[in-house]
Amino acid sequence: MTPDQITEAANRLFEAERTGTQCGLLSLAYPGMTLDDAYAVQSALVARKRAAGLGVIGWKIGLTSRAMQQALNITTPDSGVLLEDMLFANGVAIPAARFIQPRVEAEIAFVMKSDLAGEHVTRDDVLAATAHVAPSLEILDTRILRADPETGKARIITDTISDNAANAGIVLGEERHAVDAFDLRWVGAIVKRDNVVEETGLGAGVLNDPVTGILWLVHRLARYGDGLSAGDIVLSGSFIRPIEAPSGSTFDADFGDFGSVSVSFS
Repeated sequence: MTPDQITEAANRLFEAERTGTQCGLLSLAYPGMTLDDAYAVQSALVARKRAAGLGVIGWKIGLTSRAMQQALNITTPDSGVLLEDMLFANGVAIPAARFIQPRVEAEIAFVMKSDLAGEHVTRDDVLAATAHVAPSLEILDTRILRADPETGKARIITDTISDNAANAGIVLGEERHAVDAFDLRWVGAIVKRDNVVEETGLGAGVLNDPVTGILWLVHRLARYGDGLSAGDIVLSGSFIRPIEAPSGSTFDADFGDFGSVSVSFS
């Protein structure tokens, strides 16, 4: 993609979110789009949001489960940027007009106490740089149509990455734990929508260990001369499938001894 095309694609996504009207698939508009192109569009979109006054509060990692990777015919996760207007209080009721087609996932959130960057960062480095971990729900949204109405073609990974990895919100539980207080592979959640169990899962669904998700992100960012900063919130990846969140729905995620988190949609 040319620089002008990258800017054009980012502007389409920005306007889709602003107006609440989804745009067409970028993978159709720019059929030669690569993963690097998609991340360039994401960066341009985030830059426009930052120019509008929004600060960065962290990162999200997506597509970490084997099932989701197979569904999209990929072998690697993706990532997006968390902005300050995406952070919601536990138990909040989110206005109906805030999102277009929201969905919810359960994740373990890491909060960093020190900067972390470089291709040679290890698992032990991730643990040493983590202030604490917490239960969380991620809110996904899509500013791009899920499928093209004329061809029926579904969106693909380049669409999702461009769209800031479908990033829309994060709800943190109130509990905080030392990163080594639990075996995070065995930290799980029972997720209910309107008091009906919709999904269950374990942290091991995230690359066998949520810490591995953080390590993957640090190594990916290193290729672009970037890294994590002290105070960053990092969503390590979902261990459940995305659950649709229609207006009027309420979600409760029970992480057992690890904590709980809830959110509702007006």
